[in-house]
Amino acid sequence: MSSLTNAQQPPIIDRALFFGEVEISGAQISPDGQWITFLKPYKGTRNIWIKKAGESFDKARPLSGESSRPVRGYFWSRNSKFVLYAQDNAGDENFNVYAIDPAAAADEKTGLPPTRALTNLKGVRTMIYAVPRAKPDVLYIGLNDRDPRWHDLYELHISTGEKKLVRKNTDNIAGWDFDNAGNLRLAARTNSAGDTELLSVNDAGFKVIYSCSVFEQCGVIGFDPHNAKAYLITNKGSLNFIELESMDPASGASAKMESDPEKRVDFGGMTTSDVDHRILYTSYEDDRVRRYFHDKAFEKEYLWLQSQLAGKEIGFGSASHDENLWIVSAHSDTEPGSTYLWDRKAKTVTLQYRIREELPRESLSERKPYHYKSSDGLDIPAYLTLPKGLEPKNLPLIVLPHGGPWGRDSWGYDTFAQFLSNRGYAVLQPNFRASTGYGKKFLNAGNGEWGRKMQDDITWGVKALVADGTADPKRIGIAGGSYGGYATLAGVAFTPDVYAAAFAIVAPSNLITLLDAIPPYWEAGRKQMYTRMADPLTLEGRQLLIDESPLTKAKQIVTPLVVVQGKNDPRVNIRESDQIVAAVRDNGKPVEYLVAPDEGHGFARPINNLAMVTKMEEFFAKYLGGRYQQEVPDDVAAKLKAITVDPKTVNGKVTVNTPAH
Repeated sequence: MSSLTNAQQPPIIDRALFFGEVEISGAQISPDGQWITFLKPYKGTRNIWIKKAGESFDKARPLSGESSRPVRGYFWSRNSKFVLYAQDNAGDENFNVYAIDPAAAADEKTGLPPTRALTNLKGVRTMIYAVPRAKPDVLYIGLNDRDPRWHDLYELHISTGEKKLVRKNTDNIAGWDFDNAGNLRLAARTNSAGDTELLSVNDAGFKVIYSCSVFEQCGVIGFDPHNAKAYLITNKGSLNFIELESMDPASGASAKMESDPEKRVDFGGMTTSDVDHRILYTSYEDDRVRRYFHDKAFEKEYLWLQSQLAGKEIGFGSASHDENLWIVSAHSDTEPGSTYLWDRKAKTVTLQYRIREELPRESLSERKPYHYKSSDGLDIPAYLTLPKGLEPKNLPLIVLPHGGPWGRDSWGYDTFAQFLSNRGYAVLQPNFRASTGYGKKFLNAGNGEWGRKMQDDITWGVKALVADGTADPKRIGIAGGSYGGYATLAGVAFTPDVYAAAFAIVAPSNLITLLDAIPPYWEAGRKQMYTRMADPLTLEGRQLLIDESPLTKAKQIVTPLVVVQGKNDPRVNIRESDQIVAAVRDNGKPVEYLVAPDEGHGFARPINNLAMVTKMEEFFAKYLGGRYQQEVPDDVAAKLKAITVDPKTVNGKVTVNTPAH
């Protein structure tokens, strides 16, 4: 294994500081301002803890006792009586909702307050639609127990667990919209053509008041302070960029409120006061986030916060009921995040903790916006991280395409980019066409282009960095998860001479079997996926999907490959990985395979992530020449051994549904 040496390079950072369990994260203030909750390991697994707002963290006590799967998020009930969270089973994405009363007496066996299951259904995915401030004991949830494709709407009382059916979903409703008073006002559905319809809801039923085509986006993101108008986001008709409009919820008549003043990106979002529902600011995500303040008093406070947290992006978290106390975070490309308690009246901002405190910030690399032209001249926005302490010439490069593909990479701290740059690699993260936020034309330019122009957008980024001398053309790697995993496989199948190593995580390999296996609760988006990818129910669409599948060109894969899979993944079924592993194996080319039996679409458990990145850094060091951490703790080594599958044992045969002629 070769190693890069340079006196100026920072030391190798222990992979556990990047991927091990986070000591403290996810702080929230209770609505009454009395308590701070946060996530921290309890008996080896991330759980919810609580302390008084003024106490130190060593005075905290655990609330939840999940033993095998980390709690990834939670929230307070509006009356500060309950802490709630959702949990699935080993990554199957069938979530149930649980409630804990922090004031309840501790259970004798566990020493923790009891955890109550508010929904306790097997094979059912619970959706949370609204947590209305005006109804503090109520959650509006969706359950797909009657029909796995569609969620019926229920009113759930947190204190008793009693639930009442509000609407039986026999109209293919994909989402429900409640006003600030917690009243159901609107619904959204996808029709048979894949178009989005917004409907007014009343006792008599539904009425379509607004619609946009399958190639457009529209939806409701809130209501004005008087609940008279809905806030609509749309790029209907001649609009390229999504804009914010005000819409009459009875008639659907709408009028523009705002769009990007720089005419570069879509409307990104807005933050409103929970007290009186006025708009505090709107935001737009370009290379960096831009904010436009609607409330001058809040803008003044924001500028004061910026003066206290110089050089950092500020994020606003939960707030007390009166919005005097806020959890705020400060982050950057080299700062994973510092969390503060902001007292607006006292005009103080007090550090609570730093995410991954032990991570040496001074050793991290800048992650800069980077633009280049694709094969057809389209401008591709990206982020480039260059390894600290190395001259940016002839470097090994790893391309990290994002998942989705209908998402995007954003500026800020990125774990994989920092981990790999610390090992001596340049890291390119392209927002290829079909990435969201860059307008309708950019999004729709990806339609039917999986493995084609979307892949060009990645390949031409490599070409640009090779052409300017940054990257060594013989030491290019590619890695990614989900769509990024597909792009990894497509990279080595369709452009086999570009990459010297590839690491594909939960990666679709056969687009026919991918679409054949989409979960039933994705039914609302099925037609949209068919439109953006290709329709497998037509012969022409099916042929395009076959042509765009890395499995079809598996014989061209000569690049050393690692494939990683969660056994319970409901989105990218394990057969996607089995098929490509078997095909590359049968072709006599190097392939390695990791399968975690207790994971789904991406790894949630830190021990599994540590095992995966241990394999990743050793693999890339072997083929690209970066450095790697040679010592491996016993538990990580044992886990890596346990999830390593011998490719000889893999059955790659699969049957699929065929379309009617």
